[in-house]
Amino acid sequence: MELRQPKTCSLVLAFLLYSLLILIPTTYTSVSATYSGNETDRLALLSFKSMITHDPYGVLSSWNASSDFCDWIGITCGKRHRRLTIIQLVSQGLEGSLSPHVGNLSFLHELELLNNSFQGIIPHELGHLTRLRYLSLVHNNFNGVIPTNLSRCSNLFYLNLGDNHLIGNIPKEISLLSKLKYLYMYSTNLTGGIPSFLGNLTSMELFSVTKTPLGGNIPDTFGSWKRLVGFFAGGCQLVGTIPRSIYNLSLLTNLSLSGNQLTGNLPLEIGTRLPNLKFLQLRNNQLSGILPPSISNCSNLQILEMSDNKFNGKLIIDFAKLSDLKTILIGNNNYEEDDQMKFMNSLQNCSKLKTLDLRYCNLQGVLPRSIGNFSQQLKFLALLGNRLYGNLPPSLGNLVSMSTLDLNKNRFTGQIPSTVGRLHSLQVLSLFRNQLSGSIPDSVGNLSMIISLNLDSNRLEGRVPSSLGNCHNLLQLYLGNNKLNGEIPKTLLQLPSLSISLNLSHNLLLGSIPYEVGDLKRLNYLDLSYNNLSGDIPSTLGSCTALMFLYLQGNLLQGTLSPWLSSLRGLQVIDLSQNNLSGQIPLFLEGFSFEFVNMSDNYFEGEVPTNGTFSNAGAFSIKGNTRVCGGLVELGLPKCRETNKHARKFSLFVIVILAASSFTFIIILCIVYILRKNKSNLRVSSSSMNGQLSRVSYNQLLKATSGFSISNLIGEGGYSSVYKGIIENDDRFVAIKVLHLQVRGAYISFTRECEAWRSIRHRNLLKIITSCSGVDFRGNDFKALVYEFMPNGSLYDWLHSSASTSRLNLIQRIKVLIDVASALDYLHNECPKTIVHCDLKSSNVLLDDDMVAHVGDFGLARFIGEDSYQNNSTGFKGTIGYAPPEYGLGSEMTSSGDVYSFGILLLELMTGKKPTDDMFNEDFSLHKYVDMALPYHVVDVIDNDIIVTQSTEVNALKVEECLVSTMKIGVTCSMDFPPQRMNIKDVVQELQCILDTLQKIRGNLLSPFINTATKSPS
Repeated sequence: MELRQPKTCSLVLAFLLYSLLILIPTTYTSVSATYSGNETDRLALLSFKSMITHDPYGVLSSWNASSDFCDWIGITCGKRHRRLTIIQLVSQGLEGSLSPHVGNLSFLHELELLNNSFQGIIPHELGHLTRLRYLSLVHNNFNGVIPTNLSRCSNLFYLNLGDNHLIGNIPKEISLLSKLKYLYMYSTNLTGGIPSFLGNLTSMELFSVTKTPLGGNIPDTFGSWKRLVGFFAGGCQLVGTIPRSIYNLSLLTNLSLSGNQLTGNLPLEIGTRLPNLKFLQLRNNQLSGILPPSISNCSNLQILEMSDNKFNGKLIIDFAKLSDLKTILIGNNNYEEDDQMKFMNSLQNCSKLKTLDLRYCNLQGVLPRSIGNFSQQLKFLALLGNRLYGNLPPSLGNLVSMSTLDLNKNRFTGQIPSTVGRLHSLQVLSLFRNQLSGSIPDSVGNLSMIISLNLDSNRLEGRVPSSLGNCHNLLQLYLGNNKLNGEIPKTLLQLPSLSISLNLSHNLLLGSIPYEVGDLKRLNYLDLSYNNLSGDIPSTLGSCTALMFLYLQGNLLQGTLSPWLSSLRGLQVIDLSQNNLSGQIPLFLEGFSFEFVNMSDNYFEGEVPTNGTFSNAGAFSIKGNTRVCGGLVELGLPKCRETNKHARKFSLFVIVILAASSFTFIIILCIVYILRKNKSNLRVSSSSMNGQLSRVSYNQLLKATSGFSISNLIGEGGYSSVYKGIIENDDRFVAIKVLHLQVRGAYISFTRECEAWRSIRHRNLLKIITSCSGVDFRGNDFKALVYEFMPNGSLYDWLHSSASTSRLNLIQRIKVLIDVASALDYLHNECPKTIVHCDLKSSNVLLDDDMVAHVGDFGLARFIGEDSYQNNSTGFKGTIGYAPPEYGLGSEMTSSGDVYSFGILLLELMTGKKPTDDMFNEDFSLHKYVDMALPYHVVDVIDNDIIVTQSTEVNALKVEECLVSTMKIGVTCSMDFPPQRMNIKDVVQELQCILDTLQKIRGNLLSPFINTATKSPS
């Protein structure tokens, strides 16, 4: 019996263990019910947290045993049963995978993970959430296919999977979500077409698959979406026709199918079947047939975009009923020639119309006088490429808000009406290639805002009006291919703004080229060819150092080249052919990098160079000059005499000696000037600083920065390095800006900054404490500025530094923008003398302990009206990407240039993209990137860290409206043409209104806007 007893005990123990295992689920369930809340929910959340690899804001640090999970950040529980109902973790920078244990949250009805960095697949366990109503995974890095198991979420009404890396097809099981109203799958990699089974989702109100390469046709079954309000499928590679059933969706307000390959006709009754349309966007397709006149029944229509299709027939839309229309783009189609133009008269009732583009519409007839009765808000009118004839109606002068008037390539005759001078807002006037005659009216001189004037290829005669000298914003002027006579007016050549192009070619102009041509120092393109100009080429032309293209051929010019040509080092093309020029071809031309040189049919003599441009026979022409010799063998010219070669070599030697002597003398003068200037700079810097510290020495700064140690280096620029340090007898950190005096321009930068800081005081400007001007331990000049230290670093670091551990939320970004705009408003409007910063960018915006922004670095600043600074403005001003385009063309610094830089800064802050990002080029900029997204796709371009949607649809709409308003400010401020930019005072006011709205929204929410960033990214 004693031997059998252990065996009996083992059996009993085994039985007890087996019973315990069977009872575990029951025990677990009963125990979980005793917890505060539900243990299943808590364990699922801990599993969620375990799969997060990066939590930059520490939002999940509260997810621990010290508190009830219903009190964790981002979690909402039901009040009665304390079961988890909402997970809302928006724009928290979370990285990792989505735990499949989320599928155990059986009471979850809202899961919102917008704007994070989740990756991996979307777990199919989400299909267990039968109570789920709202699922938003937009703006993440999810990949793989859409799980078919989502079909079990039978209560789902909102599904947003947009802006992820999803592949494959839209699964058929989605069609089982009978309560689905909002479906977003835009900006993904889904293919396989738009499936017809989606038509089963009869509750659908908004469907968006924009910028997704689905391909295929639009299913006819979508006609069952009787509640549909918005259908967005632009840029989806769709083919085929728009199904007729779509036109039965009478509640539709937005139909956007632009940028596809759709074909076929639009139904003539589209306007009666879709009477609620506000936005009809079908541009850039292959649609044909007549543009239905029933569109006039869409009385709420605001945007009509039908351009770049193959529409034909007559344009007979009656626009009289469309009083809300703001934009009409119906150009680049094959409309039938129409000499009635009745629809033009109907446009008088469109009182809100701002843009009217009818280019290449086959319009034929006389432009009606009624055009003067069009909307007083009309800013853009394009009728180019039609067959319009007759006189231009004087009533055009009534369109006082017009900024662009383009009537190119028509058959207009008669004179240019003098009433055009009333268009004081006009920036672009283009009448190129018509049959206009008579003289150019003097009233064009009243166009004070004009930037581009193109009257090329007409039959204009008389003199070039001297009143053009009043057009102080003119960048380009084209008067070529006319019958203009008389001399070139000196006032025209004294326009400092003229920087892009001046074309007076193929006219009958007489006299010599005025010496005032030298005032066009910023001009890139000058064409005076094929006139009757005579005399020597003025030596002042050598002052036009920005010239890249110079055409003087076909005149009666004489003289030699040496006195003026040597200064034009930037020339790419020069044509001097068919003149009476003489003398030898200067040898210094061998050092130029021409694309082409034409010196043919003149009286040049002597040896033709063989180096540089002249080493390529295809890059120059010298034919028709009978006295030249040498050069390349393929030119077939006679050999030069030895005496000529020796004489030219001796002459060249003498020139080199004289040039070297002159250069040495100039260097000596410069050194003397700089030494004297330095003494005055020392006086300026010492008298201008009354900060809390007295003047400091080089040794003090050396000690404060541990010998200017790299470990204390916090920033570096072209003219300076910035160090962090603590000056003895003062326990606070300061920023020490040490000038690189060996760099050209650093002395001037130091002087400007001292002068600027002496004149300004504002809470949003970086505070200067003191300065240092002396010598270092090697005896070299040393200059430094000491600033208040900004512990939260630069705005650039917050946006782009890989070391950043936190990000700015939306309200913080708006506050930063208000701070910067307020600083500019002070500099532009409240200082005794207007100060232009000239180098506003994210790295020059610094943040203090309270995240208040301060604008710094005034090394390029200008005092408007002071020649001492303006005359020192050489080369490119500002930073590439932030500097306005007119600076690149040589225009003077203005406060409008700062506004442009602010606009780019705003767009950078809101999108998180640098203006010099690799995705941007000459044809596609940050400005265009945002402008194309406004107003309906602004969510697609904002920074992932900005909160877009909130706990209610009302709040989501309000926030999106604020985003749109903010982006519009940035786009308007960064317009290419200065007059189109906003006033900085208006910017401050509008941003403050946006901030007030956002703060009201925040007061109604749990936590979406309080992901407060407090740690420096450095």
